[in-house]
Amino acid sequence: MKFTAIRHFSHPNHTLKLAHSAVPFRCDGCKEPGIGAAYKCVTCNFDLHTHCGIPSPTVTHPFYTKCAFEFLSRPPGAEERYCNACEKRVTGFTYHCKLCGFDLHPCCAKLPMAINGGDVKLYLYDRLTAACNRCGRKGRSWSYRSSCKKYNLHVACAKEILADSCREIYGGGGGRITCLRSTLEMHVNHSKTKGNAQRYSDVAALVLQVVVSAVLGDPTTLIAGIVGQLIST
Repeated sequence: MKFTAIRHFSHPNHTLKLAHSAVPFRCDGCKEPGIGAAYKCVTCNFDLHTHCGIPSPTVTHPFYTKCAFEFLSRPPGAEERYCNACEKRVTGFTYHCKLCGFDLHPCCAKLPMAINGGDVKLYLYDRLTAACNRCGRKGRSWSYRSSCKKYNLHVACAKEILADSCREIYGGGGGRITCLRSTLEMHVNHSKTKGNAQRYSDVAALVLQVVVSAVLGDPTTLIAGIVGQLIST
């Protein structure tokens, strides 16, 4: 459930209002990127993912049936901790299992197990048995795989693609923005007809848009379209 305005312990002096961001932001709770729906303080330029703005005290996950993840405002202990979903460092809000020592970023903990992208349906796996279409590796992190089993993308790779794209757009880089479409084209059988190859390319671009949108905390069609503009060439 989303409220139009909230008070939050991490920003006690102002009310945070539900707003829509068409450009990527850095969540001041979990310190991870976001886009789309967010709780914002315009005065202070303070942003929270909706998952971070209204966190659950505890969560469970089908990948870790023996774990009970507790919401924490900062990672426990003095050692560096890493998210078990995306393998990225945990530096802010997290869900932590005391029994197993596992950690999940709030948006990773709430990743949908299945996403219907219209032309493609994607399912979340804790480990790939096929190579990721971006990095070529099988393991590494949680991954989305299409129902046709032709498209595979690590959650970690989706975050890296977004980071590369944002550096190019907002950092003034002159290089070519990373695009999964061109990456997947190299994996398409060259014996296929030109029309089929284009079909694979279009679906690959859709897969990337939907997965990155989910990782950012807002897996909606609208946000997928905005993400597509950010990461396309």
